[in-house]
Amino acid sequence: MLERHACLTWMLLCVLVRQASGQNHAPEGVLNCCEGDVLFLLDSSGSVSSYEHSRMLTFLSELLQPFSLGEGQVRVGLLQVGSQPRLEFGFDTHGTQSGLQESLRNTKPLRGDTKTVEALKIAKERVLRPGVPGGAREGLPRVLVWLTDGVNPGDVMGPMAELRQEGIAVLVVSTGHSNYLVMREVVTPPLENHLYFVDIDDMSIITDDLRDAIIEIIRAERINIHDISTNSATVQWRPVLSGLRGYYEVRFGPLVTQVPGGGGGAETGTSPSTGGSQYQRLVQPADSSTARLTGLKPDTTYTVTLIPESNEHSFNALTATFTTKPEVLSPSVVTVTESGATSVRLSWGPLQPQTVTSYYIEYSPLPRGELRTATVHRTQNSTLLTDLQPGTTYLVTITARYASGKGKAMSVKACTEEETPALADLQLTTVGSDAVQVNWKVGEGGPSGYLLTWEGQQSSATGQRSTVYLPPDSQTTRLTNLPPSARVCVSPIYHTGRGNGLCCTANFHPDLLTYGYQS
Repeated sequence: MLERHACLTWMLLCVLVRQASGQNHAPEGVLNCCEGDVLFLLDSSGSVSSYEHSRMLTFLSELLQPFSLGEGQVRVGLLQVGSQPRLEFGFDTHGTQSGLQESLRNTKPLRGDTKTVEALKIAKERVLRPGVPGGAREGLPRVLVWLTDGVNPGDVMGPMAELRQEGIAVLVVSTGHSNYLVMREVVTPPLENHLYFVDIDDMSIITDDLRDAIIEIIRAERINIHDISTNSATVQWRPVLSGLRGYYEVRFGPLVTQVPGGGGGAETGTSPSTGGSQYQRLVQPADSSTARLTGLKPDTTYTVTLIPESNEHSFNALTATFTTKPEVLSPSVVTVTESGATSVRLSWGPLQPQTVTSYYIEYSPLPRGELRTATVHRTQNSTLLTDLQPGTTYLVTITARYASGKGKAMSVKACTEEETPALADLQLTTVGSDAVQVNWKVGEGGPSGYLLTWEGQQSSATGQRSTVYLPPDSQTTRLTNLPPSARVCVSPIYHTGRGNGLCCTANFHPDLLTYGYQS
């Protein structure tokens, strides 16, 4: 009994000491540094009078007033304990202080029995669990603050232990002086920061200390690096100096690796703010939250350190590392976008007019032939090569000339299309009553063969049509056993397709020549 009395006396003395050292109210906006979900478990059963309930709500109002609320900030929930525990509002209810304060003013006590265990079950399954509708956010700190009069709390040690095992920080504020051993067992260490015994009329003396304890758990001490390119990156941080006089100092430089004694494995160097290596320095105003880092080297790991400076409040320096993207020199891709018999169009990328002075193009037919060149302006990423040989494969090399003196080349094969001249002339000479001598001529270019077809005019049935393929040196042939008024067609065949042909109709009359016409 004496030991218990001594412990209670020690706790009250700690509260009084913290009162003397923690009276400075946190300035508006300072708590932008925090991100997490905080659930308050408020005892409003029959053992808590209306006056005590009102004082607890006033305490919560003052405690939460400086916090920035909403997504990316702090979210708050309130779960009341009574005969039938009730979630007054969840994490996704209030994104503004005005809405939160209004809800606190309108909260009524539940009365009845102290069903704390049932309330903890609701807290665990419906509120503090990530992934459930209205639940906590994944990967962020979760805090349960239990406000109680200490009377008949129930068998809470098991449920509280389960919450702590899930990574939930448990803090306790008791306005009574009973069940100290239970309270001591359920809180998350350290005991001196997370367990408070205070009289109902003196709750204001622990406001700053409890707030600081919550902040230590949900403080978002990190900076984010995004929009990383080959030579720049953006640093983003929480505006912890908002509303204060001060500035941010941003230091950044290449990550230094050192090999002790000139041998052995390399070890990571220190931050440029402390390592003594060369670094660049930016100063940003107190209301800023981003800075653009420029003049970086490609494919290089950098360390960036953010130092909030203010005479009104002290903040930790934050450090992060990132690696710039490798330099992609143009051209990294070359494609043939158009192809004709005597021309091809080439396109390439990426376009880099800031660093490229011009593009130099070389092309020649394969396997050998005259080398030709062209120069293209730095703002162009395509060109048309003309006066090429039909049906020919060319080797094209595009070289980007950089202002730095660098150069990068890429080659591609481009094929022109084969010319397919039409048949120039077709003549039929009747020989007897059912045969004709077929003669034809082709224009420029040499086909790979000819396709000769004939059919009767009276029917287009498949059985009446005949087809024969003739070699490229053929320019005449005789057809026999033709039906009356047979239609004869000749088309040149090329490697890439079929050229336009000519057709004639054979009329079997003595000494009559029938000359062709193009169909």
